[in-house]
Amino acid sequence: MPVVRDQIGREVTLINPAQRIVSLVPSITEYLHSLQLNAEVVGLTKFCIHPDVWYRSKTRVGGTKTPALAAIQDLRPDLIIANKEENRKEDIEVLSGYCAVYVSDINTLNDALQMMKDIGLLVGRQARAEDIVKRVKEGFASMPFGKWGTAAYMIWQDPWMSVGSRNFIHDMLTHGGWENAFSDVDRYPQIGIEDIIQRSPDFVFLSSEPYPFKEMHRAELQKVLPHSRVYVVDGEMFSWYGSRLLAFPEYIRKLHLELT
Repeated sequence: MPVVRDQIGREVTLINPAQRIVSLVPSITEYLHSLQLNAEVVGLTKFCIHPDVWYRSKTRVGGTKTPALAAIQDLRPDLIIANKEENRKEDIEVLSGYCAVYVSDINTLNDALQMMKDIGLLVGRQARAEDIVKRVKEGFASMPFGKWGTAAYMIWQDPWMSVGSRNFIHDMLTHGGWENAFSDVDRYPQIGIEDIIQRSPDFVFLSSEPYPFKEMHRAELQKVLPHSRVYVVDGEMFSWYGSRLLAFPEYIRKLHLELT
């Protein structure tokens, strides 16, 4: 009987490993695929774009903040996977009346590794989960590749929003060798261009998600930040906390090469 305590302290108990799973977390959906599940995953959100074959073939149950609760219930899941930050508390409470719900709360690499082991147990893929965790640890063991100065990581425009401390992107910046220019601010601060100018970071990273920053945004911002180097970076690499972590060290190696 799989029993774990999820990352907000709730006990999650299943009689048998989950056979009908709904994932409300895009990065964890990708992780479920890496666990070599397939038919067991019966529902996902419209933002669960990886793997593409699942996005095109499996039932979509709305967005992370707007799940179709009745549609989820119709799928008769025995496990729903959610996230404290990405999903709404009131939806999680309703869904908990249908079946077991595992809620992740991930602010660090260690949180992500624990989540992967927990879910591996709940879905009957412990050995596969342990192997992925082992390979992630091995990849991160060689990091950081030197210290690269300060970086402001931007996730939104109009209003401008950056990344402060106490979140997963902050931890990934640290593992990559950068000091977060806004580490003295909590979570996801709303800022102005003048705040970036005042802090004069060595780098400004424009994330490809959730705001779809492009080259034109980089060029515009570079004009007003001549003393910082502005780059568009892969937001999934910095914020997806499932099996995408296997690719993070190599992505950082290539990014460092570009920066030099």
